[in-house]
Amino acid sequence: MKDRIIVALDTDSPEAALATVKALSGEVGMFKVGMELFPRGGPELVRRIREAGFDVFLDLKFHDIPNTVAGAVRYAAALGVKFATVHASGGRAMLTAAAEAARGTGTTILAVTVLTSLDDADLADVGFSLGAAQAVERLSDLAVSCGVKGIVCSAKEVEAVRARVGKGVTLVTPGVRMPGDIEGDQKRVVTPAEAIRRGADYLVVGRPITKSADPVAAARAIAASMRGVSPASRNRSRVNARPARSASE
Repeated sequence: MKDRIIVALDTDSPEAALATVKALSGEVGMFKVGMELFPRGGPELVRRIREAGFDVFLDLKFHDIPNTVAGAVRYAAALGVKFATVHASGGRAMLTAAAEAARGTGTTILAVTVLTSLDDADLADVGFSLGAAQAVERLSDLAVSCGVKGIVCSAKEVEAVRARVGKGVTLVTPGVRMPGDIEGDQKRVVTPAEAIRRGADYLVVGRPITKSADPVAAARAIAASMRGVSPASRNRSRVNARPARSASE
């Protein structure tokens, strides 16, 4: 189970990030470099994490015109990252361009549906007519129909998404917290065990590990909580999976 934990390196410096990577060696499966760290460490940091023997999840959430996103995806793939994110709300042409740019590179594109810091009221503020759960489903359908092979969604929606897209699509869930953890700026959270039970493939965990007094112990506790969990939703997905709908449905 530890290989299914992705640690978010939301640190103050590349040096601190690399120290975290070293400290957690053998305890987790992958490290996420996002918008807070990448401007500080850049491609060189990604290379150093990979040289240390770890996969990298490059979480820059590309969202631009199709040609620009395709170029960004090609560059991310050239760095050898395992995952790279785009915003599903970028639309059909952008998602298709991202998927085509990643094809055959070894990099899986993950479409970010609705951020875990947002709830129904937040979506209404920016003009969404759908609530979070419905928006996640609609955006997941759209992304998969465009050839995207992975989805980022809250674990609260992952069971419904798994039933729609089937077992061939990678589902990554952020906003995971152990019982009693402070939720911070996250609004749609569940425990690691519940995320796995609902059908998640990977869990993104940041502050509960990196801000812990003992990050190794925290990582081990999360992995232990995930062991023995039956992903019942995956079994159901084999029966309930249905083709992705078009955005017009």
